[in-house]
Amino acid sequence: MDYIEVSFIFNPVNEQQREIIAALLGQADFESFSDTEEGIQAYIQKPLFNEALMKSILKPLISTTESFNYSVKTIEDKNWNAEWEKNFSPIYISDNCRVRAPFHTDKGDYEYDLIIEPKMSFGTGHSPTTALMIKLMLELDFSELEVLDMGCGTGILAILASFKKAKNILAIDIDNWAYENSIENVQRNNTENIIVKQGDAKLLIDKNFDVIIANINRNILLNDLSAYSNSLKNNGQLLLSGFYTQDLPVIKKEITLLGLKYEKHIEQDNWVAVKISKTTI
Repeated sequence: MDYIEVSFIFNPVNEQQREIIAALLGQADFESFSDTEEGIQAYIQKPLFNEALMKSILKPLISTTESFNYSVKTIEDKNWNAEWEKNFSPIYISDNCRVRAPFHTDKGDYEYDLIIEPKMSFGTGHSPTTALMIKLMLELDFSELEVLDMGCGTGILAILASFKKAKNILAIDIDNWAYENSIENVQRNNTENIIVKQGDAKLLIDKNFDVIIANINRNILLNDLSAYSNSLKNNGQLLLSGFYTQDLPVIKKEITLLGLKYEKHIEQDNWVAVKISKTTI
C-alpha cells in the first residue's frame, strides 16, 4: 500500500510542538511520526489522507507559531526491508528479551529472542509504544491463555505471547502489508499457535480472550474499546498503547464507562501503555 508523507516545518521547533502536532494528527488517522531538525514528518495510508481535515485540525496551532509550512509526497511500495536494514540494530527490552532481525547471527542467550523483519508494518521494538507493550507483557503470565493481538503490525506482540506459552493467539490487522508481514514473521519464529487475519473489530463477534493487546492510534482504540470489553473474559487483562500522556484521561474515562478497571500505566517519550482488568460479579 502507498503511504503519504507530510513534512512539517515550523518555528519555534521544540519537543512540545512536535508532540502536540503528532497528537492532533493522530485524530486524522496518521500512524507514525519522525522528528526532523526543522519539525516533524507524519505518515498515513494514502486512501485515508484528507488534506482539508488535516489543515482544519491544525488550524488553531498554526495561528500560534511564528512560521508553519508543510509539503506532501507519496511514498510508493518499495523494498522496505532493504531500507530498514540500513539502520536496524537489535533492541534489548530487558535482560531476557531481545528483538533482532534475521541477519543478526549472534543468537545470544535470551529467554525471549524475537526475530522480526518488517515490510511497511510498524512494530520492531524501536517505537516507544511497542517497547512499552513488551514491558507490560513481560510482567504477565500467559500460560495456556487465549490472546488477541489487535492491530498486530509485524506480529511482534503475538509472537511474544506465544513465546510466553499462550495457548492460542489471534492476530488481526486491517492493512494488507501488516497481514502478510505478520504471517511471515509468525512462520519465521515457528509460532504455529498464532492465526493471522485481515480485518477490524468486526472479527471479534462471539470471540472471547483472556488477554487482549491493542497497540493502535487513540481514535481507533476509543471506537473499538466496547468491542474489546465484550470479548474480554472475566478476570481478563487488556493492554493498550498508541497514544500520548495527554490522552490518558479520555482513555481512563472510557474504560470506566465500560466497567473496566484501570490498573497501571508506564510511559516513554510521552507515549503511554496501560494495563486494564475486567472483573464482573
